[in-house]
Amino acid sequence: MLTAAFFWGTTGTVQAMAPESSTPLAFGAFRLLIGGSAMLLAVWISRKLHVKNWSSAAVCMACYQPLFFTAVKETGIAVGTVIAIGSAPIIAGSMEWAVLKKRPRNSWWVATVLALAGCWLLFSDSSNVRVDAAGVLMALGAGASFAGYTLISKSMMKTQPPRATSAVVFMISAILLTPLLWQSDISWILTPRGLGTSLYIGLIATCAAYFLFVKGLTGVPASAAVTLSLAEPLTASLLGVFFIGEMLSLSSWLGIALMLLGLLVISAAPRNQKTAETAHMS
Repeated sequence: MLTAAFFWGTTGTVQAMAPESSTPLAFGAFRLLIGGSAMLLAVWISRKLHVKNWSSAAVCMACYQPLFFTAVKETGIAVGTVIAIGSAPIIAGSMEWAVLKKRPRNSWWVATVLALAGCWLLFSDSSNVRVDAAGVLMALGAGASFAGYTLISKSMMKTQPPRATSAVVFMISAILLTPLLWQSDISWILTPRGLGTSLYIGLIATCAAYFLFVKGLTGVPASAAVTLSLAEPLTASLLGVFFIGEMLSLSSWLGIALMLLGLLVISAAPRNQKTAETAHMS
């Protein structure tokens, strides 16, 4: 699951390498189209799946892309990322508690607080920080969409093949976002840079990453899975430092340390839980 978050964290750097004429919405649509197609080719669907659940998860994933990219555009990378990705663990834990009547483990509370504090410190000193009401609402919508996708996917995995389910969900999401491609110039994808970045974000940062994510989701609670996804902004920040030449302040490095500590806490918990469940079953 941390590997999946690492791949997600490379998307910002890769998008920066795309042609200037590319738009965030079109880039997100191509991401789902290429990734969903690759997923369908990688799995053989042999069971009957629940269309209702497909639709719910697909809508959540389709909503996440435009909401997140628009939020970042309206309120800036720092605030948009912190609110969208930072709110997702809180929303997921609350939904899991309210809907599934499953109270998050103590390790989730500790890890989430540490990771959120670290996430805020990581971006708090940005000179481009600005708060826009519409952007904040869209960022919260993006966080809720990712949390909803994770919870629905977790419930589907009780009866459905994880990879096949994920492939269908992403293909439906891609179809839902296809109209966005006709609203802008997409000739940039035919250039070497456009094709290369699109293939990477579709095959690696989407297909491979979400296959890893759903595999990890079979062994950890949905709330913990969303907390682990906070490794995404951590990865993006470190890539910015080492590959793009961005500079981080002392508070940002302290934020990275807190995030790593939070991820260490939550990543160690599932193994303990699995051991306990195995002992209980035996």
